[in-house]
Amino acid sequence: MRPEPWLRGPVAGVHPAIQPLLFSFTQIREDLRHHTAGLSNQDVWKPASGGGTLGFHLRHIAGSVERLTSYVFGEQLSETQLAQLKTESEPRGTLEELLTGIDTALAAAENRVRTLDPAALEQPRYVGRKMLPTTVFGLLVHIAEHSQRHVGQAITIAKSLRATPAGDRG
Repeated sequence: MRPEPWLRGPVAGVHPAIQPLLFSFTQIREDLRHHTAGLSNQDVWKPASGGGTLGFHLRHIAGSVERLTSYVFGEQLSETQLAQLKTESEPRGTLEELLTGIDTALAAAENRVRTLDPAALEQPRYVGRKMLPTTVFGLLVHIAEHSQRHVGQAITIAKSLRATPAGDRG
């Protein structure tokens, strides 16, 4: 069994304060691929008891990483990002399309955060229409923990779906 990403050594050329986010992204990819393997496209959009759908969590991970990364770089959300946020729970997309969307969002965020000057980590940033205050580092931490929270919910839903006989999944 392979050790978790944070136990595989440092990421070459990346400041130590930024590496945990990249470790988190690797863990997200691996955990979701593992725990969703074998689920059907219908399973993805089956409502779970109190937890939404697997599809919502997968789409939300990709969307929130993109949105929060915009804030890291001092950008406000675009109209496209705001519109996508409103449609995250709509049942569209196959499991593979949703996982590919996560891979794409994580890769884009990785490419962007690799360019961060470590001196910028303490710079102020403002989130949302209310312009709530944080820092670049605070956003990086939040991207990792928020994503992992939804990965945990996705894993729980996937396990619940597997515990339900296929004929009863709707």
